[in-house]
Amino acid sequence: MKESDDQRTLRERVDTETGRKTLRLAGLGALAGILSAALLMPWVGGLGLVGRDAAATFMDMPHDLEVPRLSERIVLTDTNGEPFGEVAERERENVPLDEISPYVPAALMAIEDDRFYEHSGLDLRGLLRAAVRTAQGDTQGGSTITQQYVKNLLMEQAETEEELERASARNITRKIVELRQAVELEDRLSKDEILQGYLNLAYFGAGAHGIEVAAKRYFSTTAEELDPGQAATIVGIVRSPTYYDPLENPEAAEDRRDVVLDRMVETGHLDAEEAEEYRGGDLGIDHTPRAGSCAESDHPHYCQYVMDWLATTDVLGSTSQERSELIGQGGLVVETGMSRRTQDAAQQAVDRHVPPDDSTKFAAQAVVHPGTGQIRALAQNLRYGFDDEEAGTTSINLAVDQDQGGSGGFQAGSTFKSYTLAAALEDGLGFGTSFDSPKSVSVGGLSNCEGGRMSSWSVSNAGESDEGDHNMISATKGSVNTYFAQLQRRVGLCETSEMAEKLGVHRADGQDMGVWSSFTLGDQEVSPMTVANSYAVFASRGTLCEPTPVREITVGDPDNGGERIEVDSQCEQNAISSDVADGVNHLLQQTFNGGTANGLDIGANAAGKTGTTDNAAYAWFAGYTRHMSSAVVVGDVRGGEQYPLQGVNIGGRTFGVVYGGDIPGPIWQETMREASEVTPDDGFPGPPSKFGNPTSEPSNSSDDSDDGDDD
Repeated sequence: MKESDDQRTLRERVDTETGRKTLRLAGLGALAGILSAALLMPWVGGLGLVGRDAAATFMDMPHDLEVPRLSERIVLTDTNGEPFGEVAERERENVPLDEISPYVPAALMAIEDDRFYEHSGLDLRGLLRAAVRTAQGDTQGGSTITQQYVKNLLMEQAETEEELERASARNITRKIVELRQAVELEDRLSKDEILQGYLNLAYFGAGAHGIEVAAKRYFSTTAEELDPGQAATIVGIVRSPTYYDPLENPEAAEDRRDVVLDRMVETGHLDAEEAEEYRGGDLGIDHTPRAGSCAESDHPHYCQYVMDWLATTDVLGSTSQERSELIGQGGLVVETGMSRRTQDAAQQAVDRHVPPDDSTKFAAQAVVHPGTGQIRALAQNLRYGFDDEEAGTTSINLAVDQDQGGSGGFQAGSTFKSYTLAAALEDGLGFGTSFDSPKSVSVGGLSNCEGGRMSSWSVSNAGESDEGDHNMISATKGSVNTYFAQLQRRVGLCETSEMAEKLGVHRADGQDMGVWSSFTLGDQEVSPMTVANSYAVFASRGTLCEPTPVREITVGDPDNGGERIEVDSQCEQNAISSDVADGVNHLLQQTFNGGTANGLDIGANAAGKTGTTDNAAYAWFAGYTRHMSSAVVVGDVRGGEQYPLQGVNIGGRTFGVVYGGDIPGPIWQETMREASEVTPDDGFPGPPSKFGNPTSEPSNSSDDSDDGDDD
């Protein structure tokens, strides 16, 4: 078939371009070979590595340098998509070249490589200058922007100290490898792509990787809005990010800026009159503090909890190495389960009732969403910090388990009585199950789950008003210790502890739960997260979910093909029956009606339980609506057993003893009132009729016992 004129013209054009590339590569190879030999002459001249052999050796060097997706920050958002934290090994925001002020590449080329658009990766004049000075014993630069880009890429990809040292070494070997890879990169990428890559990759000091973060760090603006003086200041930093740091050494930075501006004039990138506007004056720094860690987050404890969760979840990889690499790479947008409204309400409540700088006392709260396990809030009065000498700060998240960055937990007191109620209802006992409940009683005949017999246990109530005949309704309202000790004996100690485990209860320190006589009075060290999540099973009518701080993860730019990964709730349906859950819900609602939670209503249907441990080491309140479950603990950071909540002044108030209804209850109440998603009509289903009369109480029981009845 005869070739048409258009086809012939196109073929000739392609052949010509191909020929040009081939000749250019060959010429560069020969040139680089000769230069390499010149540079290496003192060491390898005796081996005959000159001329053609040097060129061949140069062209055979490894040159398939990968240009990876640059590491960026991880952005954490609340349920509305509003950011509350940024975390990054290297703080960076990648931007396209057309969103970078033209003064930035102009300044860069003027001071670093004014022939950037003319050469093909190496500049003969600069290289000859470097060769002469190197031969004189002073290893010099002369690197083009492309060569510098190669060096930065190698440093970015370094995974070990050895690789990093090799990538940044000031020696001939590194320089020759850098030259070869620069030649190949120029053949693969356009000049604009190289320039864009360099400006996003380069380190500009003060933790700023890339031009966008540098613009924000030094001038609180964007790369697109930088003026000539600002561009010259930032570009000037590249030569020595420490010495020319505008924050630490402004005089040196000013001198360097003026040098860059002069070079911009000399190379035709800037008019002399315009340059004069920015020379000699103040830098005009408008500093934005460094982000990049949870310490700078609006909610640092929640932020750190999310980062710890990401490091362990299979969602980001099946091995710790895969997860670590992805987290280190960044570029993730993590939508968490945090409700900003709930988080703010919880934080304000704990701060108001237990001021962080007021004493050594702490308050911590966890809020979860029943039926999904989404963590709505994690709040504590102690601020995020690592200085043990600074009062009112800690890096420990007091609301979660030890292996999640939390503490070893706190004894939960009478909040555990709810688990005994659930075990009793599951065993077929009804609301009318009654016992004579004197001030003190000795309970024997208990066995643990291994069949071990417990010795007799003496238990007492906190007040004489609790004496008498009680059933489930009156005993729950008054939190009567001697009643629950007998109810646990009726159900079985092992069965009671197994019910707690069904509800997701476990020790915060990771040890096995102790199953002994006082289990029903909450002598196990647990976290607020665990208690809140167990009560959420009642709220959801039997569904146990793994507490989860993340809803969705986007890898890459969500507006430009980023991969969205939904995080499914890990839930077990029917962990307990809906009948049992409905029965417990009914009983725990009674505490607000003349019981230990009297006065803590939130204007909506709620259920809850106070808790005060033996000798008032810790005070608790746990409660929930259909849509939100929360647990609050108050104690002393030095240890509640040594420093109990007795005879203390907290938040300007003096307490003989702090009970669950005194401080934890109001914290819970204020949080739920502000953050509750329910209406007065959005209540719990009524209790199953099989549990008997839902309102009947023994005639001789008291409804007005004080809040301090929990041991």
